[in-house]
Amino acid sequence: MSLSDTSSVLSDRLLQYVRLVRADKPIGAALLLWPMLWTLWIVSEGKPSWAVLTVFVFGTFLMRSAGCAINDFADRHIDGAVERSRNRPIVTGAVSPREAVMVAIGLSIVSFLLVLTMNRFTIALSFVGVGLAFLYPFTKRVTHWPQLFLGLAFGWAVPMVSAAETGEINRVAWLFYFLAIVWALAYDTIYAMVDRSDDIKLGVKSTAILFAEHDVSIVMGLQCIVLAGVAMIGFASGLRWFFLIGLIVAGAVLLKQWQLIKTREPAKCFRAFMLNNPMGGFIFLGIFFDFFTRRMMS
Repeated sequence: MSLSDTSSVLSDRLLQYVRLVRADKPIGAALLLWPMLWTLWIVSEGKPSWAVLTVFVFGTFLMRSAGCAINDFADRHIDGAVERSRNRPIVTGAVSPREAVMVAIGLSIVSFLLVLTMNRFTIALSFVGVGLAFLYPFTKRVTHWPQLFLGLAFGWAVPMVSAAETGEINRVAWLFYFLAIVWALAYDTIYAMVDRSDDIKLGVKSTAILFAEHDVSIVMGLQCIVLAGVAMIGFASGLRWFFLIGLIVAGAVLLKQWQLIKTREPAKCFRAFMLNNPMGGFIFLGIFFDFFTRRMMS
């Protein structure tokens, strides 16, 4: 094999691994990132440690990628029957199930090496996070609440970042963890609404199926709990005008979500799911600029 052929093969393998871990679709990592950043900025009063910030940003992307690999391994026998996932690398044979497991383990190890730079409490909490990340993909076969388990796994960075930054998990961090779980339950139910018809045929369980005709009202109720909870924490922490602006814009995004999902059309539900990224981002920008302007004026 010539050097150019070898290079071509390696490039193709790399591309397949990128697709396996969804590095080309960073929405999932962003949804992990926002609650962690909300928490970090508030527990640090707007002055987070650069070391903690760096470790958790990279760790979030790594563990989300590991979760995608193990998720595709768990779903390898059903993804081919679902329109949205039938071209995933394991389904097409571009990546073997064994490769997917090894990629997930490798990414988890790199993430753990980053966590080793934090305090012992944070290191201990990381084992829970890995367990939740590897458990979630298998829950959709036994319960209609896999979205709840996703929230438990996705939100675990919240208590971890509090432990890393302050040495403890305070009340604010536990409240944000609860809100991260509720938020994941909402946005992943919207995501499951995209696949509902396929999932019913395959016997895959989800909250979108469980909630049935009440899905839209429940999702919007959960989203309102998130927005109200973040508002309560922020105002209690002394945040004011920039934070309020961020909440108002996030509320407008939430209204657009409702307009999209009330039709229950899969394409519109997917667009509504994607809107959770700017929703979380606007909340963070409100928190960030409120603390930033406070420092500038002090």
